[in-house]
Order: sequence, then structure tokens, then C-alpha cells
Amino acid sequence: MARMWQIQEVKNKFSEVVDEALKHGPQIITKRGVETVIVLSYAEYRKGMLNRKKLSDFFRESPLAKVN
Repeated sequence: MARMWQIQEVKNKFSEVVDEALKHGPQIITKRGVETVIVLSYAEYRKGMLNRKKLSDFFRESPLAKVN
């Protein structure tokens, strides 16, 4: 499960944030209360990249593709 970290905390605990990302999934980092970046394992990143669809495939598979 993703955990929220304040950027000030991450500066002192980066190794812990990385370990949490490896064990429990993406870690969300906030700056001034705004979700800003995510730390995730390389395996999670690759999984997301491999499962992406091309935009052209998305439109071709859309129910609206057959509408004139």
C-alpha cells in the first residue's frame, strides 16, 4: 500500500523510502501538502511500461470507432 511522505522526511530517510517501495509498492512524496512524485521499484516501473497501450490502439478499440 502506498504511503505518503513529506519531502523533508524523505531527505533524512531516503533508504527507508526505497526499502518501503521495494517491499510494499509505490511511495508518494508530497511537497507543501501536494502529491508531487512517486518512488517505485524498477520492477513496478517496467510492469507499467509493458502494460501500456498505444493511443492508436485505444481509439481503434473504442466503441466509438465504429460510429459514423
